[in-house]
Amino acid sequence: MTSQELFDHVGEVVRGSTPPALGALHLRVHGRGIKAWLGGPEPAREHYEAQLIGADLVAGAAAQALEIGFHAEHRQEADNEAVLVRLRAAEGVWRGALGLEPVAGAFLGRDGWRRVSEVWPDPDLRGADVAFEIGVRLMEYMRALEPHRAPVAGRSV
Repeated sequence: MTSQELFDHVGEVVRGSTPPALGALHLRVHGRGIKAWLGGPEPAREHYEAQLIGADLVAGAAAQALEIGFHAEHRQEADNEAVLVRLRAAEGVWRGALGLEPVAGAFLGRDGWRRVSEVWPDPDLRGADVAFEIGVRLMEYMRALEPHRAPVAGRSV
């Protein structure tokens, strides 16, 4: 299976498990990953992503790594930091859902952007359940972080 096919399958998992209360889901699959965002049809600067990244960005990775989580990619670093501050304020809540794996900090490979994500060094992407595992984990990030990223009165996920 190619990485494009893998992430197409991840998209099916995410699409099938997104609670309607999160809002309109949009997905964009590319050769090395999948981007998911909620709201309008244009890709959002704040989004969820599962993507293959170079081993040079991850300690302990020999060939590549898989990053899964949330990205804030605004043009201004201060805007990205404000998003991260808001998410860190709720860290006691979302850590309960996501565990200790996520790192809340600077983006991997781009200092001005921010992330709440985890990396899987040298993952075996050939397993029968790997698309399901990636899709479920990406959805866990969406459910855990979205209420704190852009809270909407009366919304529960």
